[in-house]
Amino acid sequence: MVFIAARFASTAKIDFPRVARKVIKRIGYVDDEFNFRTCSILTSLKEMAPEETFQFDEDTVSDEEIDRITAGDQVTMFGFACNQSPTLMPLPIWLAHKIARRLSQVRLDGILPYLAPDATTQVGVEYHDRRPMRIHSLIINCSLKDRTFPPPGKLSGDIREAVIEEIFGDEASRPDSKTRVLINPGGPLTLGGPSVHSGLTGRKNSIDTYGSYSRESSSALSGKGPLRIDRVGAYAARYAAKNVVAAGLADECEVQLSYAVGLARPVSLQVETNGTGKIRDTRITTLLKEHFDFRLGAIVRNFNLQKLPSITKGGFYRKLAAYGHFGRSDLDLPWEVADKTETLQKDA
Repeated sequence: MVFIAARFASTAKIDFPRVARKVIKRIGYVDDEFNFRTCSILTSLKEMAPEETFQFDEDTVSDEEIDRITAGDQVTMFGFACNQSPTLMPLPIWLAHKIARRLSQVRLDGILPYLAPDATTQVGVEYHDRRPMRIHSLIINCSLKDRTFPPPGKLSGDIREAVIEEIFGDEASRPDSKTRVLINPGGPLTLGGPSVHSGLTGRKNSIDTYGSYSRESSSALSGKGPLRIDRVGAYAARYAAKNVVAAGLADECEVQLSYAVGLARPVSLQVETNGTGKIRDTRITTLLKEHFDFRLGAIVRNFNLQKLPSITKGGFYRKLAAYGHFGRSDLDLPWEVADKTETLQKDA
């Protein structure tokens, strides 16, 4: 059973069950236990009246209008960046997402056709003085279409060859002779997903953000429109943190933004570089206040968040529902652009 609860304001007419079945099919749930054709889909929908304040054109909105676009939630968001990976993400979550994407690829390409859609990955990294030194452990739990095939030995060998060796072929940090590699350590997992789990909406923030290496935002990101500050504020915080690290002002940077209902600007902006800053954290905070606009309307305008779905081939927001919202080298995300590095370096 799929239960969809939605509160929205739109002039569009949407067939929610049809959209849901298309998504379920695309993910790969086509077997009897959970099938896009036969699953039950229940909806609880509440259509809201559009608020005039939020009806604006990103191309023509004025600065005065942006000041009237206020936060509708009381939230605190964190953005983080560090120089541990090519996309300035913590190494463990960067590697875990790479493994997850590869698992999906070998399933869809028929390289390992016995895999089912549901899978989890975890990478343990050993650190010394906040620097990654070695891969401590790799844990992969992948569901299978048939509980009896393949046997554990074949599954382990196939995953090592088709997934792990492929992923770490171009990585500076690689498993060594002491790395613990655990593949389905609890035994076979049949199908997985909704046929064996029940849960509520709201993605795990550690997966969508920084893998618990740093602090995470207070609310789930997916499932919310681009005018929700508890989603887009996290994008703005990541954008600022990434530019700080890309500019060489710190090896790692955490940006905290806090918003209050009814205000356009954040009530708090803090920076923490965990002792890696080349200049004082207070000076970096001042630079961010000078060169970044953290008002809700400005974030939406500068990232083009309302128009991206219509101008992006194959959709935009649904691509963020797996493999994280940050550090995505496979997507052209506006909050991943390091375009303020020269300005920050000059003023620092």
